Amino acid sequence: MENLERVKAGFYRLLEIIMVITMIVMFVLVFINVMLRMIFNTGIDFAEELPRFAFIWMTFIGAIIGMHKHTHLGVDMLVAALPVLGRKICWGISQVIMTVCSLYMLYGTWLQHEIIASNASAVMQMSMLWVYGVSYLTGTAITIICLSNLVRLFLGQVDESELVDVQEEGMEDAHEAQREIKEQMHREEGQP
Repeated sequence: MENLERVKAGFYRLLEIIMVITMIVMFVLVFINVMLRMIFNTGIDFAEELPRFAFIWMTFIGAIIGMHKHTHLGVDMLVAALPVLGRKICWGISQVIMTVCSLYMLYGTWLQHEIIASNASAVMQMSMLWVYGVSYLTGTAITIICLSNLVRLFLGQVDESELVDVQEEGMEDAHEAQREIKEQMHREEGQP
């Protein structure tokens, strides 16, 4: 089990490195192209196309990392008001919906595979499968994440803090303080 965790951590680390590389490629190529256009009234042809492709990869890989770290956007007002059982049911439903959506992503990419693979980009003349094929990775990874979450839910291994996936930045301290106040009130009520 420890080896599996190491492989999993390495996989997500690799994805983070790829995201950083795509951001650097976008920044450097766009900056160079802007400078060339301003100073020499010329540009690099592929410097317009490659940053767009890097952005697609960054977005799709970011979706995997966001799913893994529970950092995606959401509204938790209703779910936070539910009891634990209600939160578990809603969390399970959301995992099923995300599984279905990621399977549709995989299926749609598979249906379009031949068309995507046979199309070449305008400037670099590379197969568009190198660009849009990232949806195979994203669909598979998100499906695996959601299915493992559902297995953990049915085995009772999901912590209550995971049931409300959306956490506002900096609110962890406020939630902790709120818990401490409630505990203190319960202690004071119990004393004569």
